[in-house]
Amino acid sequence: MTLYSEVSAFTRTPGHGNRAGVVLDAAGLSEGEMQRLAAFLDAPETVFVTRMEGGLVRVRYFTPTQEVAFCGHATVALGLLLAQEGHWAGEALALETLMGRVPLRLISEAGVPRQVWMEQPRHETRPVPRELRAELAAALGLDARMVHRGLPLAAASTGLWSVFVPLLDSFLLDALEPDLEAIAQLSRQLGVGSVYAYAPLGVSRFAARDFAPVLGIPEDPVTGSAGGALLGLLAAQGRLPLRGGRACGVIYQGHVLGTPGEVEVEVEMLGDQVVAVHVGGCATVERQGTWPLR
Repeated sequence: MTLYSEVSAFTRTPGHGNRAGVVLDAAGLSEGEMQRLAAFLDAPETVFVTRMEGGLVRVRYFTPTQEVAFCGHATVALGLLLAQEGHWAGEALALETLMGRVPLRLISEAGVPRQVWMEQPRHETRPVPRELRAELAAALGLDARMVHRGLPLAAASTGLWSVFVPLLDSFLLDALEPDLEAIAQLSRQLGVGSVYAYAPLGVSRFAARDFAPVLGIPEDPVTGSAGGALLGLLAAQGRLPLRGGRACGVIYQGHVLGTPGEVEVEVEMLGDQVVAVHVGGCATVERQGTWPLR
């Protein structure tokens, strides 16, 4: 029997945010067993701890259909569970992922773990061919004139690649009727995991929706890795205010699905270069159970 937990990340409210499966003791599981358990839980991602040694935790991430290199919301969920189960009291801790080491930071209130911050893998960007902009808009169910011309349409990554499509306002975002087959085709063509539509709510606040059918996730409720990549992209292009070499912002996601959550992001800059992207959020344990090995 394998003990698993279901944890909602980027929220303090049960039933909101983004659900992740967390398995703290997966040392005895094969890759196939991890994949089957991830499919059984049917969360957007499940994180498996394969080894804990000192301040280093080795992990693997699976969607219901495949392994992925990194997942932000599952990392936040894991960090909170490690703290609640007595494995982490706030000392230096890092995850060993397929994308490299991811340092974690714990924030507690009156001795109670409340928020987990992670330094995401290296921020990267690449352009999107102009001729695909109209196709991306059409795949989202929009006319190309509804794409925001003052914000970047580009691909970026802090562990997983996404294409970021800016919209004129959040009303258009809420009304999207995506063609998931077309989004999957464009994702494969561009070598990304998702198409991430976003709209400005203020100077450093954004609403977003993330479609990842190519990963077996029609719409991801709240996406930490993509949220960090977006704010890094905006900071690098001078679209966020800088204070002391840092740009901060918040992304609101999941409201259309009835599971709202908030992703906090802090970007360290050196000139116009992104030095580091930090993503933080709350989490709440929903339930625990056991899964028989099959």
